[in-house]
Amino acid sequence: MLLCQNQSAMLRVLYRYPWRRNWNMSSDSRCLISRFSIVSAQALEADEIVFEALVKNRLSPLYNTKVVLRRLKTTQAQRRGKRAIEVLKKLARRRLMYHSYSMQVHGYISSLMSNGHSSFTLVHGHHGSFSLRHWLQQSDWLPTLEATLALDEESVRKVGDTTTGGPAVSRHSRLIRVLMRDLLIGVNYLHSHGLAHTELRLENVHISPVDRHVKVGILGNAAYFHENAENDNTTVNDLDRRQMMIAFDMRCVGFMMAKMVFQELMDPLIFTKFKLFFSKGHDPSCLREYLLRVLNHRLSSGNVGFQILDRNWGAGWNLLSLLLANKPSKRISCLEALRHPFLCGPRWRIAPSMEIIRWGLGSTAVRITEEYIYSLPQRRKLSHFIELMEMLTPHSKPKHWQELIPGKWRFLYSTGRHIGLTLRQPPARVLIGDVCLTVARDSKLNNRLSLTSDINFTVMRGRNWSHNKIGINGKLVINSSSRIQAGRRLYLKEENTVALGQPSFGESNAEHVLAQKLSSTRWRKVIPFEELPSSLPAVKLISGDIDLTMSLDIPLSEDIDAARNVTREVRTQVPPALFDLSKFICGTYVDSRLLILRSVDGSALLFTRSCLHESHNK
Repeated sequence: MLLCQNQSAMLRVLYRYPWRRNWNMSSDSRCLISRFSIVSAQALEADEIVFEALVKNRLSPLYNTKVVLRRLKTTQAQRRGKRAIEVLKKLARRRLMYHSYSMQVHGYISSLMSNGHSSFTLVHGHHGSFSLRHWLQQSDWLPTLEATLALDEESVRKVGDTTTGGPAVSRHSRLIRVLMRDLLIGVNYLHSHGLAHTELRLENVHISPVDRHVKVGILGNAAYFHENAENDNTTVNDLDRRQMMIAFDMRCVGFMMAKMVFQELMDPLIFTKFKLFFSKGHDPSCLREYLLRVLNHRLSSGNVGFQILDRNWGAGWNLLSLLLANKPSKRISCLEALRHPFLCGPRWRIAPSMEIIRWGLGSTAVRITEEYIYSLPQRRKLSHFIELMEMLTPHSKPKHWQELIPGKWRFLYSTGRHIGLTLRQPPARVLIGDVCLTVARDSKLNNRLSLTSDINFTVMRGRNWSHNKIGINGKLVINSSSRIQAGRRLYLKEENTVALGQPSFGESNAEHVLAQKLSSTRWRKVIPFEELPSSLPAVKLISGDIDLTMSLDIPLSEDIDAARNVTREVRTQVPPALFDLSKFICGTYVDSRLLILRSVDGSALLFTRSCLHESHNK
């Protein structure tokens, strides 16, 4: 369709970018300007110039309407523009949905230039001067975007929320849910019509203040799932192509969600590190552990993004990991994402899957361990969560453990005794740092594993150690090998437990506590059995000899007793099984993110998969 042939013009060009002040207009550009009243112009990329214009032809249905003239200069850019017209024809049957979630394409202007080349200008709707990327780069983007979307009670009810306003974290979380749901509805609209967007980025997404919808671009790079769209015979290759293209779009949505949650990712250098995590094949379920280091946050409570994703039992991290899954077949679809607990407010009751329940238990346990000061209620709660995770373990066979357990695991918590420095006067004051357990397979043909425990510590000197934690850094490395085989973990009766000696914290009343959990309404539908079993499947660890090495940055003294005192103090503070790996007797829980091992005294050790070996400062 050809628009506005004979408009008289009034020329007023406002240069938004000073470095583009000297570009020249061809005679064809002047002809184009004569058809519209130009409000402003932007040179966005090397292959296009965008004009903000007002239609002045009184006979046009778009009279006095602000539109965008996107002049496409290169052959590739013109191909994208013509592709947008083709997509419009395909989606014309549901034009209302198309106009709601995509930039409305009114038509195009094509003419032959004096040099023999053709000129192609796409005319589409005006949805404000800011893309979503520009919004997020504003210092006051949150209140401004809330005002643009006019988030009233009716609006927040559409995302299942109950209130408006509130703390900044709640407002930020609510706004992300509004934008993500609108974005996913628009992308699902394309997927349901056999199209993939292929170019979902913050730069290509706009927010219209008129209908308050997210616009997913002009669809110039949209591609059909099937190479021959007219052929109804679906082949295996077509299904693979469809899955790959949908997975690519969902990965792009995941990157956009990450940038909306973490403002730090708008920095290109930090975002490069973020993408490097995935390019190296790390599991997205470990993304939280990685970002804590990359963003230099020791505690998640100091960052708004972490607080948003940690809410609702860590549901946000689960959605982000499903959007960014390494395998395309594992990525979540638009419809599944719209039903995810993170995007559903408190008004909508969503029955969580077993995977979400396991994720929530693990996420909450990890958050409690970050508080460092473990009161009696906290320790009881952690012990309960660990027991429940062991009862819901998804992998109980040795072959599953051989696939999942290799890697580096950071120690988080032990249900055994905790001994610190506060109430003691040891001969050497040692502050324990990161403690990691590295597991590797000796061979793919057998069930042997090599275990390495790395205990980082600082030897503090002087009387002011409680305020000044600077000292001599050191490391203890313990190596051992272990063989795994199928086994079971027995629940002992209370009288038998006492007869064996003093049990670790939370173990003596394990049967009573778990019986209470099983009888509660909250867990009755979750636990796969009605009463406490006498045993649970586990993986038995049969350890071999151990080898211990200690290294210090600076020698303490020539006296061997100084090194002996440091070793004894480290052994006092860390769980015995991490100092003597032969004390690990079984593994009770493992997934891509968390690991639980049991020691000979019955205590459980909780680990999270770590990326500390990655140099995040590069």
